[in-house]
Amino acid sequence: INAEYGAPKVEDLPIKIKSDIDYKLGTKLATRLAYGHALVKLGEACDRVVVLDADTKNSTFALKFKDVFPDRFIECFIAEQNMVGVALGCGARRRTIPFCSTFATFFTRAMDQIRMAAVSQSHLNMAGSHCGVSIGEDGPSQMALEDIAAFRAIPNLVYFYPSDAVSTVRAVELAANYPCMTFIRTSRPETTVIYGADEQFEIGKAKIVKSSATDKVLVIGCGITLESAMGAYATLAGEGTNIRVMDPFTVKPLDCEAVVRNARECGGRVITVEDHYPQGGLGEAVAGALSSADFITNQKILAVREIPRSGPPAVLLDMFGISANKVADAVREMTK
Repeated sequence: INAEYGAPKVEDLPIKIKSDIDYKLGTKLATRLAYGHALVKLGEACDRVVVLDADTKNSTFALKFKDVFPDRFIECFIAEQNMVGVALGCGARRRTIPFCSTFATFFTRAMDQIRMAAVSQSHLNMAGSHCGVSIGEDGPSQMALEDIAAFRAIPNLVYFYPSDAVSTVRAVELAANYPCMTFIRTSRPETTVIYGADEQFEIGKAKIVKSSATDKVLVIGCGITLESAMGAYATLAGEGTNIRVMDPFTVKPLDCEAVVRNARECGGRVITVEDHYPQGGLGEAVAGALSSADFITNQKILAVREIPRSGPPAVLLDMFGISANKVADAVREMTK
């Protein structure tokens, strides 16, 4: 096709971030900010990277890319359907590598374009920030609580849910090299950096963050709820109860083999915790994986089970049952 229309050949080689990832273990940084950093690093590595945003660039931190590469940034304003359409055009025939961003909940406005892009096997990367009740005072109109369900249903789409800054940078790098569509779910609150700069990530491969030979329950969380799982781990360890903590990294494809294997090692007891409605979310994805297990499993899904309200993030996480305290309570109940 390129030769027929006289277009220059695209050097479609693997794109690797070349600059250092200098986040320090134990520090806190919002994954939405790390997304902005990652775009800049990717833009430095490849001049085919373009970024689009729907008038939320100061919140998604796509602004970081605009500041460095203004000629490769497209402001689409509050027109999400149009933004997705423009991004699809930019990515046609791999001429560019497009990343488009807005609040995760606003991508629902463009589901028709996204669905048809999947039918066309198009190349498109999307990043949705401000997900779940953890955004706090912005209130329920801004809280994405349906996006995992919606995007898990899109054929060939990879759904990244990074839990810290390092995994966010690697998610962006992997997305740039994936031939079809991706969605990266980023969080508003700061989360702890738990991975070193040299940690390797793969699509469909989970990470075990905490483990021992005496783990009673497998707890699976993503993003802000991995923080909840880690908080519960510390509390329960002080009580003499060990739990295993898993970070899926990609909700789709889910690392089903790791879920089943670790569930078996924890006596079949599994708790999932997610900043999302229960329908179609992480918990149901894990339940699907466990359906193939050849042993008895006991799973509890912690999720937002009613329409939320505005309030401080920590208060809302506890109110809707996905805080560290609620995870610890669920483990105690399951192991009593």
